[in-house]
Amino acid sequence: MAKRGNNLQGFTLIEILVVIGLIAILAAVTIIAINPAQNFQDARNSERRSEVTQILNAISQDIVAGASLSGYVDADDGDAFNATNAPCGTYGATDGWAVGDSTVTGDAEWDGETILAPTYLASIPEDPQDSTAGGVSGYRMCAESATRLTLFAPLAEGTTVQVSR
Repeated sequence: MAKRGNNLQGFTLIEILVVIGLIAILAAVTIIAINPAQNFQDARNSERRSEVTQILNAISQDIVAGASLSGYVDADDGDAFNATNAPCGTYGATDGWAVGDSTVTGDAEWDGETILAPTYLASIPEDPQDSTAGGVSGYRMCAESATRLTLFAPLAEGTTVQVSR
């Protein structure tokens, strides 16, 4: 039995490449499983659900305090808010009336800031992804019937965010 004079220890190039390949595969699987884009989208939709519920709760408190659904009027031209002039449609960006503030008025705008703030809300919440110039919140409301109001987020991502009462 002959002894070798060279007793080298270490990793071969193939072994190193195999380990790097395994680490790359595990990293790719982890990123796909975590899916940060989907998590951000879900977080924004959760915020939208919460804010739509806050606005509708404030409207419900105002109605209990003495107003009525027909008392919700457009600040610009005094149109009563009802199923005829604020239909729900497909819950799109042009359905119903925009829930806005007192700085913006128009036929498609509802002055929620003056009616609800500061008594029921500090201010009208704004959509997490679209703070439209001019004070419009990014949320809209419509009348399902003379007694049923729906608030919705037309910018919701991958789902419909709406609350009705």
